[in-house]
Amino acid sequence: MKEYDAYIFDLDGTVYLGDALLPTAGETITQLRQMGKRTVFLSNNPTRTREAYAQKLARLGLPTPDSDVINSSYVMVDFLQRRMPRANLFVVGEQSLRDELTAAGFTLTEEANQVDAVIASFDRTFVYRKLQIAFDAIRHGARFFATNADRYCPVPGGGEPDAAALIAAIEACTDTKIEAVVGKPSSYMAEAILGLLDMPAERCIMTGDRLETDVLMGLDAGMAGALTLTGATSKETAVQSDITPTYIIQNLGELLPTR
Repeated sequence: MKEYDAYIFDLDGTVYLGDALLPTAGETITQLRQMGKRTVFLSNNPTRTREAYAQKLARLGLPTPDSDVINSSYVMVDFLQRRMPRANLFVVGEQSLRDELTAAGFTLTEEANQVDAVIASFDRTFVYRKLQIAFDAIRHGARFFATNADRYCPVPGGGEPDAAALIAAIEACTDTKIEAVVGKPSSYMAEAILGLLDMPAERCIMTGDRLETDVLMGLDAGMAGALTLTGATSKETAVQSDITPTYIIQNLGELLPTR
């Protein structure tokens, strides 16, 4: 295993599953820090704030500053502030995302004819009424963005349907393709993490359990990409995929550089 200056980790299915660290994750990240390496965390899941993710990592024995966590809701706020500051939004998403957008100066509304953009996200409170409002708003001219396009979120014992299902529902009824997805594997997320690290991409390695998000984003951005087999992707799937990771590892312990 080559040595890198920065190690970027996905969270769900990579560092932990539910409320427990995955095997070797804690000791590996601790050892990398002791070696003077940057360790930062990246998640497509918008149901927690950066602060909440940092608090969870601390509870699991990995104290981490809020600033070393980036998630898709943080990137969405930045994306919208650059393009549609103070826009009126309809959010198909949970309270955490709604709170972050409100705090950033956006107005949330359910009046379809006042919506500038519909934001689709992971939403375990999804009901038909939300689909109707999104449908009406987009047909009235609202733009259409999403925090992430994961098909499911890994949880102990299986998974939960994620934002891809809601994007598909809105696209199907409106016959409108989503304009941008800001989470992994997008360039928006890659730019956010490289901006935080302030170092060349080739000195960084992105590690995650999904080829189509974690690994693809890292490779497209010029980083190394490591697929860990602790989450959503099996070795058989990886071998058959068109996406070729720099490394395939059984667990995070294999990231430790060989000297």
